[in-house]
Amino acid sequence: MAKNRTGRVGEQIKKELSVLIQKELKDPRIGFVTVTGVDVTSDLSQAKVYLSVFGDDEKKSESLKGLEKANGFLRTELGKRIRLRHTPELIFKIDESIAYGSRIEQLLGEITHEHDK
Repeated sequence: MAKNRTGRVGEQIKKELSVLIQKELKDPRIGFVTVTGVDVTSDLSQAKVYLSVFGDDEKKSESLKGLEKANGFLRTELGKRIRLRHTPELIFKIDESIAYGSRIEQLLGEITHEHDK
């Protein structure tokens, strides 16, 4: 049953953070950021937030710095929107799975193209 609750809390955090990042944050360092997933610990003390950032490595690091700076604001707003006894500590990480999947797709396309010749 605990797994079920952490999953629901993680999905709610993901939804609320997406809205907060898109609409509330005014930091120019934060580019086009998408929240791809949230893993919450079983005691709800920490939440790893996985982000996909459109742009190069420099843009990713700048967006990550901007989000780290806004961590307190985001946590406060989450606390207001989600009724939990303690708001989880947010840990931001770049999600490389989309770039990895894109690279695999490109390689498979090249193999298919060579095979057709």
